[in-house]
Formats: sequence, C-alpha cells, structure tokens
Amino acid sequence: MQLISVSGVGANTSRVMLSSLSPHEIKNAIIGSDVNLLKSIKGIGAKTAERIIVDLKDRVGKLADGDQIIAPLNNTIRDEALSALVMLGFPKAKVDKIINEILKQKNDLTVEGLIKEALKRI
Repeated sequence: MQLISVSGVGANTSRVMLSSLSPHEIKNAIIGSDVNLLKSIKGIGAKTAERIIVDLKDRVGKLADGDQIIAPLNNTIRDEALSALVMLGFPKAKVDKIINEILKQKNDLTVEGLIKEALKRI
C-alpha cells in the first residue's frame, strides 16, 4: 500500500517490484537510498526510484522490524472478490469494509470463499 501511494507507481509497478525483490529488500533499498537496486527492477527508472526513496524513506524508516511495508493480505484475491460483488450490484464502500473485516479474521480464503463469507455478512 505504501508503494502505490507514490506518484507514478501504480498497482502493476508495485507487483513487478514485489516479484523482483522481497518486501525486506525493498525496505532496505529505500532506507539505504539504493537507487541502483530499485532501478534494476523492470519499469523503474532513475526518477521513479528517487521519488520512491524520497516519498517513503521517512515512513518506512519509522516502521518497526516486525512491521511490513506491504499488507500481508492477498490483494489479488481481495480485488477479485471486491470486483465480483460490485458487479453484482452491492455498494463498493460497504463491500470493501466487509472484505477487509473478513480478511483480518481469515486470510487464507479463496476468492470463492471470500465472496461466500461476504455475502453472508451483507
């Protein structure tokens, strides 16, 4: 979530970053101002790498070692379930809140399981 808060870094760029480096490596690159490591990721240029470091250095530096830069939730499953429920006509804000509550309790659900659980709570 921290990564997509940076201007010019979207969901796809964040996914590419996380498939190239672990969250711990990204955190260390940001704290250590390692522009070259971030530039080594496909789609990240010098300006974007510098912007990520500038925007996130203070926030990431304040995280405790146990904290993560990325939410541990499987965002693909969450996004698919959210999209499916919105397509069925449910209000996005309400569904989003319910899905977040479910994932805090059970984060090992499949898309189908998450949708079923959300429908029970709507």
